[in-house]
Amino acid sequence: MLQPPNNAPDVAECLVAVGANLPSPAGSVTETVSVALGLLADEFDESLVISRLYVTPAFPAGSGPDYVNAALCGMSSRSPQELLAALHAIEARFGRTRHKRWESRVLDLDLLACGNMVLPDPTTLRSWMDMPLAQQQSQAPEQLLLPHPRMHQRGFVLVPLLDVAPDWRHPLLGRTVREMLRDLPAAERDGIRMLAHPPEIS
Repeated sequence: MLQPPNNAPDVAECLVAVGANLPSPAGSVTETVSVALGLLADEFDESLVISRLYVTPAFPAGSGPDYVNAALCGMSSRSPQELLAALHAIEARFGRTRHKRWESRVLDLDLLACGNMVLPDPTTLRSWMDMPLAQQQSQAPEQLLLPHPRMHQRGFVLVPLLDVAPDWRHPLLGRTVREMLRDLPAAERDGIRMLAHPPEIS
């Protein structure tokens, strides 16, 4: 796990998931993810760890082309809300629009966690974590939820995350990334394959 710089108050280890399954003005899906990772590097403090790139089936199954996914772990002194706004600004630079849940997209940046923060509160987060799939497809939260309420259920999140933060522990579930991936049904990991090593970030 990353360690905050000396004398750096209120710095948290933040986890971000990156994904795309449509080309963008930056180029192909792989090029889009690589460029986005470079832009994300500017949003974090000194330390940054980037995963390998993975090809993963679209979720829900059959909803579009395969995705290229990655994850990063970086230290940030920003509030989660400020960091989320920065992620949305990067998405907008690539032409990201939001019309319906889980549609194909040119870029998707999800703030997964900031340290052991639970937002807005454990009860609200639990209600979203336990929400049936059909309800998830029709409802979107109106506030930031941390950790991401479905990260523990998704191989396309956990596989890249294992590269950068295997020992990060979910504050409500009490399980590490390594343990959450180990406990995931095989069907949630099937079809995920490594595409490339982490891109060079200048």
